[in-house]
Amino acid sequence: MDNIKSQFSIKDLENLSGVKAHTIRIWEKRYNLLQPIRSKTNIRSYSLENLQKLLNISCLNDNGIKISKIAALSNTEISDKVKDLLVIKPNNQQAILNFKMAMLKFDQNLFLSTYSRLEQSCDFKTIFYEVYIPLLTELGVLWQTNSITPAHEHFLTVQFRQKILINIERLQNINLHAKGKPYVLYLPENEVHDLALLYINYELLSKGKQVIYLGESIPLDNLTKLTEIYEETYFVSCFTVKPNKTDVINYLNKMYELLLQNTKNKALLLGPRLAEVKHNKLQQQIKIYSSVELLVKDL
Repeated sequence: MDNIKSQFSIKDLENLSGVKAHTIRIWEKRYNLLQPIRSKTNIRSYSLENLQKLLNISCLNDNGIKISKIAALSNTEISDKVKDLLVIKPNNQQAILNFKMAMLKFDQNLFLSTYSRLEQSCDFKTIFYEVYIPLLTELGVLWQTNSITPAHEHFLTVQFRQKILINIERLQNINLHAKGKPYVLYLPENEVHDLALLYINYELLSKGKQVIYLGESIPLDNLTKLTEIYEETYFVSCFTVKPNKTDVINYLNKMYELLLQNTKNKALLLGPRLAEVKHNKLQQQIKIYSSVELLVKDL
C-alpha cells in the first residue's frame, strides 16, 4: 500500500500551492516564513504544517496583502485572517486550496466547512463547474508529479460523490413520474470512474428527463434488453480508463451494431479514451463530447 505523504519537496509545494519554487525560496530566505528540514546533502523537505501555512500565505497575498505584512503575523494570525477573508469574500480558488489541504490531511471537517461556505454563495452547478472541475484537473497534474497518493484522491472523490448523490436524491423525490425517451447511464466493463456520470444524472433529473442509471462496469451486450423495451433510447457513458486505447474503435463499432443500427437510438459519450477518435469516422448516431458541460448542453 502507498505510504501517506507527510514530507514534501519544494516541487511538491509548487504543484500544490501554485507558488513558484523560486518565490518560495525568496519568502523562506528573506522573511523566514517556512522552516524546511534539510538533509545531509542540503536538500529541503517540508512538513504538512509548512504546506498549510504556504497555502494560507498564498491566499492572503493573492488578496492584496503584502508579504512583508504577512511575515509579521504569527501562524495563528495568518490562519485567522484567511478565515475572516473567506467570510467577507468567498473565493473559489481558496476553496480549491482548502479542498487540497483537506485531502492531504484527510480532514473531513475542513472539507465539509469549506463546502458549506461555498453553498452559501453558489448553487450546486456552479460548485461543480467552477470548483470541482478545476480541482480535478489539478489532481491530474499532482498524480503525474507523484505529489499525492491514490488514498488522497479517493478521499476527495468520495466526499464529492456524496454531495452529488445528495443532490440527486433531492431531485428524484420530485421527479418520480418523468416520461419520454429514457437516458441510460452506464460505464463500460472495468470502468469505475463514475463522478462525471453521476453529475450527468443530476443534470438530466433537473431537466425532468427519464433516467435509467446502471452505473459502473456494464457489459455492452447487457444493454440490448433496453432496446427491446423502448422505441428510442439515449445511451450515455464516460470512458476514462476503459476500453483500452487499442479497443476503443472496436467498442464503438460493436455499440453501433448492438444498440444503434436501424433504430432511433443515440449514444452520447465523453472521456479521455475518446480524445483521439476522429469524429468524421463515426456513425451519425454516436456523438463524442470534450467536456461534461458540452454534453449537458445537448441534453
